[in-house]
Amino acid sequence: MPPVTPPATDQLSVEFAGEEFEVAPDQVFTVGREGDLAIDDNLFLHRNFLTIQNVDGLWLLSNVGTRLSATVTDTGGRVQAWLAPGARLPLVFAATTVIFSAGPTTYELTIHAAEPTFRETHPPLDDDDDGLSTIGEVPLTHSQKLMILALAEPVLRREGTGMSELPTSAQAAERLGWTLTRFNRKLDNVCDKLDRSGVPGLRGGVRSYATNRRVRLVEHAISARMVTREDLPLLDLEKQNALSGADD
Repeated sequence: MPPVTPPATDQLSVEFAGEEFEVAPDQVFTVGREGDLAIDDNLFLHRNFLTIQNVDGLWLLSNVGTRLSATVTDTGGRVQAWLAPGARLPLVFAATTVIFSAGPTTYELTIHAAEPTFRETHPPLDDDDDGLSTIGEVPLTHSQKLMILALAEPVLRREGTGMSELPTSAQAAERLGWTLTRFNRKLDNVCDKLDRSGVPGLRGGVRSYATNRRVRLVEHAISARMVTREDLPLLDLEKQNALSGADD
């Protein structure tokens, strides 16, 4: 009787834009403008941004860039980490989502492990609905959620992993039928609120804050499931209300 070959426990794959890349245990897999996964010819993106490698039986995701950060989460949105330059994290889930932005473009890829070291449990659903969307201790009003939704719409409409161009504040305001002043006021309030709750990357110097807060907000909102594809019809409804003169 021939010997039975046991299934490999160290298999890892990376999914991006409909393609899947196998990562060998003895390989240092690179993600960036160049490398094993050459994501995009985007000059805002590092040539080598992320690496994946197996160290003593544990898969590690490392940020080898110097400027960009990434948001790393389990696919259920229950665990979230911010991977800053020079940092690394163990890949312990069956599926890990990695979201990052370079310039106005947001990218999402998924890392699949054949034998994850962490087994997910599913707590009972909370039926208490007070009419507010929450993430941790951070409640959102309806208009604050709409603001985030307008920024995140291209990512939410995308099928699977891949890349999306985020709208400018002016484009997002137009999508809602709002003035730019109103939109920016909501953006300020949400960024301040999340910053006080400990979400990194939403504050900083004047230039970095103005440039990066929209993309960082979308990264966090998508990974934390603050907005989902099911929320998208709210955008058309808000635009209709705005055109009819209704006050939300």
